[in-house]
Amino acid sequence: MKKQNITLGIIIGNRDFFPDKLVSEARIEVLKMLGEQGIRAIILDETATKLGGVETYTDARKCADLFKKHKDDIAGVLVVLPNFGDERGIADTLHLADLKVPVLIQGYPDELNKLNVANRRDSWCGKISVCNNLYQYGIKYSITTKHVVHPTDPSFLADLKQFLGVCRVVKGMKNVRIGAIGARPTAFNTVRYSEKILQKNGISVVTCDLSEILGYANKLDKSDQRVKDHLEKIHNYASTGKTPSESLIQMAKLDVVLNDFMTENQLDANAIQCWTSLQQNFGCNVCTSSSMFSEGMIPSACEVDVTGTLSMYAMQLASGSPSALVDWNNNYADDDEKCVLFHCGNWAKSFLPDIEISNAPILGTTVGVENTYGALDGRTPASPLTFGRISTDDTRGIMKAYVGDGQLTDDELKTFGNRAVAKIPNLQGLMKHICKNGFEHHVVMNASHTSEALKEAFENYMGWEVYHHEG
Repeated sequence: MKKQNITLGIIIGNRDFFPDKLVSEARIEVLKMLGEQGIRAIILDETATKLGGVETYTDARKCADLFKKHKDDIAGVLVVLPNFGDERGIADTLHLADLKVPVLIQGYPDELNKLNVANRRDSWCGKISVCNNLYQYGIKYSITTKHVVHPTDPSFLADLKQFLGVCRVVKGMKNVRIGAIGARPTAFNTVRYSEKILQKNGISVVTCDLSEILGYANKLDKSDQRVKDHLEKIHNYASTGKTPSESLIQMAKLDVVLNDFMTENQLDANAIQCWTSLQQNFGCNVCTSSSMFSEGMIPSACEVDVTGTLSMYAMQLASGSPSALVDWNNNYADDDEKCVLFHCGNWAKSFLPDIEISNAPILGTTVGVENTYGALDGRTPASPLTFGRISTDDTRGIMKAYVGDGQLTDDELKTFGNRAVAKIPNLQGLMKHICKNGFEHHVVMNASHTSEALKEAFENYMGWEVYHHEG
């Protein structure tokens, strides 16, 4: 398991008629395991309560006060049950702390030859009681794959890794700010969304007219030091191929202004008008800038697809790696479980080992190829795949999403732009779900298998309607 830079609150449950040594041993084991994973633990001192465990209401108050002091840091809570534990103490702690973060319940397994009074745990039963109380309190929680499991078991380490992804998504999606730059292209009704539903879920949209961005960019001179700096950044980012120097300067000017807008408004992601105003009114594609943003962990989508870039941001949080906005674009010959993912294209270069700045031939047929430089060309090789999409269902007033896992393959694909071949179990069933439920033609991909974490975060903790495609 990769080391994680994250902080968890730790509650060690206890019940007075079980052996004290079980609590002491669990504390040592759990803190050692968390330390090895680079996870910071906020936990009661051993002298604050009996063995640093939580049992009584007084213990709960002390633990809750400790958690409140670290409220801004704690991304989730791990409840450890070395024995049956006191379900009221754990529930009271979480209720009083009111952190509103994900909670993972772990219980230690008993050993068949240690079911005597001096060694038995009864965590199997205690975990059910803890979950029952949290359910009564209305506190959301997650459970491990195995009902009881030792904290060093590979199964638990996998559960913990997934839980940390859940924590990052839930914390990161609170108060996220997205820049919507320009108007939605008229031909793209598919990317319409509700700002009000997003705001209700803590997601703010900051708008800006594309003419303002282009106006500021046009006022910049190629001799401006900032333009030179961003031009150098573009050259360092990707091969420029046959892209004319004039187009590269245009791209640099645009990149300067977009970065200013993002910084001034403290934005986490953006969605930019592209097709076809940018080409007609400024003379280049924004793809290179979008790619650089996404590679720098600031997701950037085209066609003002705000919920598309929100999906990119969520997947980035879950995996710790960049995401890309793609089209569900083509069938792959007669293989019912494969399809072509495509954009013209703005994918982060993490997806494009052969990245080159080029033009957009399809768009060029209407606006002139010379006005489409800045699009990227490159093929994504085989890798794990998580795919998904967040959407506002405006007629029902809800947030909804679908997520799933598959594989990107090295199958032959002769075309241009940003391209990949995806293999997804029961792909035809997935397409039926997307079409029947009114999802967009854009989907987001990430080189990971994190759909379980996304589902848990969206559905359990954020209250969204989620379809998890499992083939």
